[in-house]
Amino acid sequence: MQTWEQMSRRDQLAATHYDYYKDVHGIRPRWMNYDAMTEQELEQELEALSKQAEVVFAEEKKMQEECIAKFEDRVANLMHSGTNRERVISWLMDAEDVNGDTDYFCYLNGLPYGYFRKSA
Repeated sequence: MQTWEQMSRRDQLAATHYDYYKDVHGIRPRWMNYDAMTEQELEQELEALSKQAEVVFAEEKKMQEECIAKFEDRVANLMHSGTNRERVISWLMDAEDVNGDTDYFCYLNGLPYGYFRKSA
């Protein structure tokens, strides 16, 4: 296996695209034949993927903001029962049966990864 520095520019572009595609779309593009692509074609693919990423990440951010607002409204409504935020979140986590896994709870509720670490 080669190190990054030992790889050709074309191979670096292919590896970058392969990983970045997963970041953008959630799956790896195993159907792509990188060996048949030129350096210029790979650069064009990365440029197009970058434009797609802007749209996808903006949509994800908007969706997360909506989920945060919905979640915080839910917490606030439950706090009217006379308890504190931590207890309400604990109740919600118990209802989801996440066994204290805050990141999984975030996933289930469309919240950003690490939301509770950041808001603590």
